[in-house]
Amino acid sequence: MALAAGTVAALAQTPPAAPAAAAVANKGDTAWMLVSSLLVLMMTLPGLALFYGGLARSKNMLSVMSHITATAAIMIIIWVVYGYSLAFTGGGSLTSFIGGFSKAFLAGVSTETTTDTFTKGVVIPEYVFICFQMTFAIITPALIVGGLVERMKFSALLLFVVLWSGFVYFPMAHMVWFSEGYLFSLGALDFAGGTVVHINAGIAALVGALVLGKRIGYGKELMSPHSLTMTFIGTSLLWVGWFGFNAGSNLEATAGAALAMINTLTATAGAALGWLFIEWMIKGKPSLLGMLSGIIAGLVAVTPAAGLVGPMGAIVLGAICGVVCFFFCTTIKNALGYDDSLDVFGIHGVAGIIGSIGTGIFVSPALGGVGVADYAMGAQVWKQTVAVLVAVVWCGIGSFVLFKIVDAVIGLRVTSEQEREGLDIAEHGERAYNM
Repeated sequence: MALAAGTVAALAQTPPAAPAAAAVANKGDTAWMLVSSLLVLMMTLPGLALFYGGLARSKNMLSVMSHITATAAIMIIIWVVYGYSLAFTGGGSLTSFIGGFSKAFLAGVSTETTTDTFTKGVVIPEYVFICFQMTFAIITPALIVGGLVERMKFSALLLFVVLWSGFVYFPMAHMVWFSEGYLFSLGALDFAGGTVVHINAGIAALVGALVLGKRIGYGKELMSPHSLTMTFIGTSLLWVGWFGFNAGSNLEATAGAALAMINTLTATAGAALGWLFIEWMIKGKPSLLGMLSGIIAGLVAVTPAAGLVGPMGAIVLGAICGVVCFFFCTTIKNALGYDDSLDVFGIHGVAGIIGSIGTGIFVSPALGGVGVADYAMGAQVWKQTVAVLVAVVWCGIGSFVLFKIVDAVIGLRVTSEQEREGLDIAEHGERAYNM
């Protein structure tokens, strides 16, 4: 009894264990994510604006730049007011599909709050994560613009962006990237946005093109790009910015980011050459536009796979997408007759689908991928397919309803006189070029 009493007394005098120290963000990780955020912003402004603007006719160049710039500004405000909260909070009855408003207006966020990365105990400042994800929210609706250019009202686009971000983008981002989201819990892989960004944008652009109808003279008048020089500059900016998009999605400055970086090089080169040679064989000439289109297709294809597959697998994935997207943007588009002005669906939608499903194959360690827990190729491909189907259906139905609502409220299309004059003058009272 005396021994027991002594032991109890000794334990009583033992000070309680100190609480575990809070994780502190690494300066290198923080710096890399700040740079990545800026790179992704550069993809939209000026990259996408120049890429799309060069592909449009000269009378609509300023209109394209205006649409993309206004979309970026709107999405920045929406993101900090309620978008971040809807995408990256949980706890409600619908937490599998959408977040809540607990962080609306960035409530509770400060320079002291952090966000977890993919490594246990490693964090980055929450403001950095908010900025990084904001740039994804900016570029996704901006991509849709390419399917609607030269005939959609500026006011209609702005209203559509506000509605579409809330009812389509934020739920998809939540389902795929939030730990309680439906597709995240399912085990579907999307490293940097194959479903959230590219399938989402591609399907919305296709639906919008069908609802809007064809441009006046489509299929009868020449509607060739007015400046492939601008398109080349835009493509180059997109490729450089995509390193922030893909390697930044690792959330840490580690070997995982390096893997995403090399895959962003190899897949893109594979797709550029795939498109170049198949077009050369069929049309007899190697075109710059074909190579530029292949570059974008490869970047899209590797986005969901960037940090998950090996460089050789990335080459194969890119090459496949380069060839398939070429046929979608030429043969299939012509056969079906829809006017997806700048081939948003043919490149972003199709390559996003192939890349998302292909991730389930090339993530296999036997094919050079990093593997995932309890990996089985058939099971993983099925999960990827489910994610693709959810994205297509959610975005397809949601976009159709929202386009119809906007059409009923303020109308989608400019008048035929305005369309013939060009939206630069008709809508904005300015010209991109003084002639």
